[in-house]
Amino acid sequence: MSGGDGPRRVRRLGELTWPEVAALAGQSVLVVPVGSTEQHGPHLPFTVDTEIAQALAERLAAAQEWVVLAPPVHYGSSGEHAGFPGTLSIGRAATELLLTELGRSADAFAAVAFVSGHGGNAVPVRRAVARLRDEGRRAHFWEPAGDGGDSHAGRAETSAMLALRPAAVHQERAAAGETRPLPALLPQLRRGGLRAVTANGVLGDPRGAGAGGGRELLDSWAASLLTASEAWRPPAPGH
Repeated sequence: MSGGDGPRRVRRLGELTWPEVAALAGQSVLVVPVGSTEQHGPHLPFTVDTEIAQALAERLAAAQEWVVLAPPVHYGSSGEHAGFPGTLSIGRAATELLLTELGRSADAFAAVAFVSGHGGNAVPVRRAVARLRDEGRRAHFWEPAGDGGDSHAGRAETSAMLALRPAAVHQERAAAGETRPLPALLPQLRRGGLRAVTANGVLGDPRGAGAGGGRELLDSWAASLLTASEAWRPPAPGH
């Protein structure tokens, strides 16, 4: 995602002091990875969405000198996965409120941008961004594009995790789930959650996933994020 001599050192909020932040915040965008803690089939960990959001935000921070990377938000709106033990959800309203308050508290920065790895967060994140903008704050949102027939714990996410953290993937347990496109499943999903449409928690078919395909997918998402981020670039001092 970057040229020249390679990626620069990522500026992480967790490694900075407040005087250091005070010196750079006005010309920086705080990028917050937003994920979830939810089931991802019998072969992937609960942290998939957070890990993907974190990895993409890290790449952005390495490519754009004006990015400060915040610690990730590990919980989101995952009520549709409640039928699977271990899923932890704070719901839409709480997710919206959490991100709204985070955005308000980031006023020292030129802007705040949420990079979401969980599709279920789309509505609350967009609402939080809209509210922040209505209040006169600069706020942005990005999420990766996906395949409606491979939307959860399928080949895409399995491949991405094989590229990011292969030890966390149990390929011997990978099995196809519901492969119909997501729009066709929505009425049933809304009535009974994911458990009503897939017994193993998978929407898609993870078989055949590979680290090479995962790296290509992450590269594609990262390039899309970098392009989108150009609209977030803070104005130069004095402008």
